[in-house]
Amino acid sequence: MADTDRPGGQLSRRQVLRGTAAGTTIALASGWVDPLSAAAEPLLGEYDVVVVGAGAAGMTAALTAARRGLSCVVVEKAATFGGSAARSGAGIWIPCNEVLLAAGVPDTPQKAASYLAAVVGPGVPAARRQAFLDNGPAMLSFVMANSPLRFRWMEGYSDYYPELPGGLANGRSIEPDQLDGNVLGAELARLNPPYLATPPGLVVFSADYKWLALAAVNAQGAAVAAECLARGTAAALRGEKPLTMGQSLAGGLRAGLLAANVPVWLTTPLVDLVVEGGRVTGALVSRGGTTGVIKARRGVIVGSGGFEHNAAMRNQYHQQPTGTQWTVGARENTGDGIRAGARAGAALDLMDDAWWGPAIPLPDAPYFCLAERTLPGGLIVDAAGKRFVNEAAPYGDVVHVMYDRNPTDPCIPAWLIVDQYYRNKYLFKDVLPTFALPGSWYASGAVHRSATVDGLASAIGVPAKALRETVSRFNGSAHNGTDAEFARGKSAYDHYYTDPAVHPNSCLAPLWLPPYYAFKIVPGDLGTKGGMRTDARARVLRPDGTVIPGLYAAGNASAAVMGRGYAGAGSTIGPAMTFGYIAANDIAGA
Repeated sequence: MADTDRPGGQLSRRQVLRGTAAGTTIALASGWVDPLSAAAEPLLGEYDVVVVGAGAAGMTAALTAARRGLSCVVVEKAATFGGSAARSGAGIWIPCNEVLLAAGVPDTPQKAASYLAAVVGPGVPAARRQAFLDNGPAMLSFVMANSPLRFRWMEGYSDYYPELPGGLANGRSIEPDQLDGNVLGAELARLNPPYLATPPGLVVFSADYKWLALAAVNAQGAAVAAECLARGTAAALRGEKPLTMGQSLAGGLRAGLLAANVPVWLTTPLVDLVVEGGRVTGALVSRGGTTGVIKARRGVIVGSGGFEHNAAMRNQYHQQPTGTQWTVGARENTGDGIRAGARAGAALDLMDDAWWGPAIPLPDAPYFCLAERTLPGGLIVDAAGKRFVNEAAPYGDVVHVMYDRNPTDPCIPAWLIVDQYYRNKYLFKDVLPTFALPGSWYASGAVHRSATVDGLASAIGVPAKALRETVSRFNGSAHNGTDAEFARGKSAYDHYYTDPAVHPNSCLAPLWLPPYYAFKIVPGDLGTKGGMRTDARARVLRPDGTVIPGLYAAGNASAAVMGRGYAGAGSTIGPAMTFGYIAANDIAGA
């Protein structure tokens, strides 16, 4: 029986962990730029540590290095700082940190270790998992002690697999608290903008979005919307420039670097690593039209992000279909650091994976679909007009199912089907309930509408009879509150982005009010997961397991400590910051 035909439609652990879980060494691809000789290049500077990338990993590494007494410079390809972290909701998954414990979260190191092991499986060495768990809380305390950043618990945002040993249904994720952008001075203008802008006049946290989607039909949703407005009004009266989510995280880390006198060179892409006698001794960069060398007396830390915007690399490593047009990662993330590391001899792992999630390919930009596919009154179908997955499952799992099934049972694109009753109740992206969807969405083919289910089936090219039967069967499940096909609503996680007023299962409601809508669903991502293989000290490893002296990696430039799993909201940023911290401390303690 195929994994996609398992009872309940759940991914097996074997399915999630298979492939390169044991660590596949990827050979250098033909067509990559040959290493350049640095001997004749001008010297642009000399520091103890050179950090590549001004995202969450790089800025945390640089802040740590500076506060450990090392001279440091950060080089950043973009004209802005913050990378993908600045664009994100900035959830951070770090068990047992002081913010969680102060909030009364019943976490323990034993629970965290059991849970992470169950999610990640044997594909990631236990020592590396333990390094993350041991250093994460210390990293967060360090960041709060050396920057204006403060954090808040995202109460109720469940771990993604709370039923596994050590999982917490009320969640371990935290997010940055509100930050006044005035602390950045002129640097505020160089902060990478968010993926989705907050409505003017509001101060919104990531944890608010689940309630804002319900504001038209739920008293708590309306109260949260009012609170967001009150925060914005208060900040304006104080003369502040309020930042939250990724803007707060990136801004707070940059403020920490300003206080520590760490230079950040923007518009300075990495060209290559300088290797002398088998040791990485610096970085070759392009700055102001000049290619030159920055010497690193102690080490280079690569935190330059993944390769989500490199079409050639995606075509080489990822399953088809894939595309740079479906990612929401920072556009400068083209794998520069990963390729430079490979040229220096690094082994690469997890190159075929990403931080996947269902996305709607809107004409201006892809929309990473969270609440909309989970709210009651919607279902996802494949090209045959049939459901194939628990729509409320963790977003990475949904795309893994899409790729696993697509060769034999086409489901890329898939279609999210909803009715007018759903549209009358819930926010969709930034379109208010009852408001018409933008005409450009229809013109682009990202959404279709019809007065009948049969008409909708015709518009999206699926069998009408099959879609009618699917909707009828789904409606029956909604009425009795049990999804016998895919167990939607069985996990506590499934109920996060739902409507608590819907009974008996807040994940399920029937579709009955025309017109009906279909939104195109493609395999989007927050960034890629594959990169340089590293050890528990964030040191980059060769294929034979030996260390490349002087070279460290963190964030999406390194193969994820989560392996093919995804423990909870913030499983990208939490480890990125932690291994940046580990790398700098390892250099300082050498």
